[in-house]
Amino acid sequence: MNARTTEEITSVLRTAVQAATWAPSVHNTQPWSFGVDGDEIALRADSDRKLRAGDPSGRELLISCGAALTNVRLALRVLGHEPRVRVLPDPDRPALLATVRPGAAVAADENTRLLHAEIERRRTHRAGFTELPVPEPLIEALVAEAGGEGARLTPVRSEPAIRVLSAITCAAQDVQSQDRPLSLEVIGWARPPGSPRKDGVPAEAYPRAPRQTHPHFAQRDYAHGRPWGSDADQSFSASTGVVAVLTTEGDTRQDWIAAGQALQRVLLHASAYGLSAAFHTQALEMFHLREFLRQELCSQEYPQMIMRLGITFDDSRGVRRPVTEVLEER
Repeated sequence: MNARTTEEITSVLRTAVQAATWAPSVHNTQPWSFGVDGDEIALRADSDRKLRAGDPSGRELLISCGAALTNVRLALRVLGHEPRVRVLPDPDRPALLATVRPGAAVAADENTRLLHAEIERRRTHRAGFTELPVPEPLIEALVAEAGGEGARLTPVRSEPAIRVLSAITCAAQDVQSQDRPLSLEVIGWARPPGSPRKDGVPAEAYPRAPRQTHPHFAQRDYAHGRPWGSDADQSFSASTGVVAVLTTEGDTRQDWIAAGQALQRVLLHASAYGLSAAFHTQALEMFHLREFLRQELCSQEYPQMIMRLGITFDDSRGVRRPVTEVLEER
């Protein structure tokens, strides 16, 4: 490569890393770091941002990083390069989750451009939804997006099954609220109003006094008795939205990364059509409850995410660390 080509490739890779930083992550921990060496991006897990109490196996961390990997792939395609991805390329370096190189020239298709445009617009929702229905063709499209990454998104149609998911989420939240180390961990990632921090959950990102959905899906208690939160929830109804479960056939580190890639494609496609997602991971953080769901509701597949999808008019702003904090260049 000549000097000009090297500069162009470096710019492409930095742009792809910038896109990656907008991926969703548990408690907005942003548990990733990136290295750029020549024409290669290295995606690494940042163990300092791992939830020791809530995610000891690192499952949610790897799902978060998988979502970031999807953003890298989309950005490279939009910039005209087919991404060449190796997942878990070195068994002796467990923190190295993937490497990505720009490959052959490619013209991004319409769906790739659609998803890429939503990377910075997508927001996590932590309240109820409007009563506006979610069109069935859109749900089918979301299922297809997950399937393309080797995961399964299952909309839960059965009212009894929805009640089970609701009850088990509330039960897990109640149990976790009594667990001091876990509660302190959640509080540690909650940001007070006006905080300059670019990670964690801002006070404006959850309702001050949430309205209960029917059936109710418990949310995290980020405020923990403090008068934090937004009043935006009062403009929404108590609609639960469409309840869905993301599953994988296996439960290895590679499956967790694949689940994250599938999740992000679902979220970006949803965002493009005005849908937001609320996540409920409490029950999945307790082995026996997760195993119960696998056996009783998930056809023996491993549940990786429980979510609700619905229409909101949420215009909140996301917070992300700058690229300079997560990128090491050689």
